[in-house]
Amino acid sequence: MISALCKQIFEQVVDDYHHHNYIDYSCKIPHQKDTLEHLLYTKCWIDTMQWHMEDEIRDPAIEPTEAVMWKRRIDKSNQERSDIVESIDDYFLEKYKDVKPKADARFNTESPAGAIDRLSVLVLKIYHMREQTERKDISGDRLVKNNLKLDILIQQEKDLCLAIDELIADIESGDRYMKVYRQMKMYNDPELNPVLYNKK
Repeated sequence: MISALCKQIFEQVVDDYHHHNYIDYSCKIPHQKDTLEHLLYTKCWIDTMQWHMEDEIRDPAIEPTEAVMWKRRIDKSNQERSDIVESIDDYFLEKYKDVKPKADARFNTESPAGAIDRLSVLVLKIYHMREQTERKDISGDRLVKNNLKLDILIQQEKDLCLAIDELIADIESGDRYMKVYRQMKMYNDPELNPVLYNKK
């Protein structure tokens, strides 16, 4: 099942990152280039770094210049994240290019990579919510709430894994067909962001 592969790799990434716990750590991807595994590992590594950038920028005592620095790094990371999600969808498009959709095939508004993107973030949420259930510096009531949130996230992960596997199975059988919707992000493009092109 594709969801099991994704989940395994995403959990490995989160563990690998927290072994160093350093945003600027230069990771060595343990998968061969031009494989789905390489794309999945890279995608979750970007998510994990960005998760911690988002924590940094929310420091109420942050200096304005540092906040701007983090904001720009987050923008760059968002662009990289969008690009790799599209690359994952390109992988599936290529893999299933010879599958002829049935006459009554349904269209799915979310692409496989869109759902896989959400799974990557859910794995991160579960890791960090589990940390919150192990804290010794908060009240019992707070711990109960955190455990309830963790249970919900785990159920959401199960549901999403099932949905991903069903979507892929339907694409393979021709019962559903996929399209890749390009993000067309404009804010980083000097030709499309008026603040940037008007500075020329």
